[in-house]
Amino acid sequence: MSRVLVVDDEPGLRRALSINLSARGWEVTVAADGAGALEAAAAGHPDVVLLDLGLPDLDGLEVIAGIRGWSRVPIIVLTARTASADAVDALDAGADDYVTKPFAMDVLLARLRAAVRRGADASGAAPEVLDSGDLHIDLARRTVTRGGEAVKLTPTEWHLLQVLATNAGRLVTQTQLLQEVWGPSYGRETNYLRVYVGQLRRKLERVPSAPVHLITEPGMGYRFEL
Repeated sequence: MSRVLVVDDEPGLRRALSINLSARGWEVTVAADGAGALEAAAAGHPDVVLLDLGLPDLDGLEVIAGIRGWSRVPIIVLTARTASADAVDALDAGADDYVTKPFAMDVLLARLRAAVRRGADASGAAPEVLDSGDLHIDLARRTVTRGGEAVKLTPTEWHLLQVLATNAGRLVTQTQLLQEVWGPSYGRETNYLRVYVGQLRRKLERVPSAPVHLITEPGMGYRFEL
């Protein structure tokens, strides 16, 4: 049974999530504010944290920072559809994923399961080889093949793919990608990402206009899916 810490100041939503998640086999702990969240996380060591950013006492970013000071537990933030900037800040601060309000329960459950799997994988060595269909990525040898044929990537294309593939299944923000690939002085040159992700799609996707691996999260960043 996986343990989830639900942090939200809306009593109705806390109750609904607790009932729905418990019914689906989750062990649920709830907290109504940031201080309670930090206390519950330290005491219960959950497998995943579901965190609303709009808390009455602490800013959601402070809660993320507090947890990240001692734990790598996956954190999924809850955000309104119009608050994409807040979600990006949370992801840059160390959150792993986001879910928009209102949300479908099946989508939330899928995100929670994926986060728990990534958390379990992170406890061991990161995978050196990723396979999905006819796509084969060897991070150790820095090689990519599609359908058994070698794919030639430029150094920048490889670095971008490496960051995304290393975080497979996890949204990587535009700022993080720019700073990791181009350097710490970058952060707003999103046109670089559009160009290079487009190039990667032409080389790696069966149908570049309908990608299944290199997914854009509008206004947020990119996600590599296997």
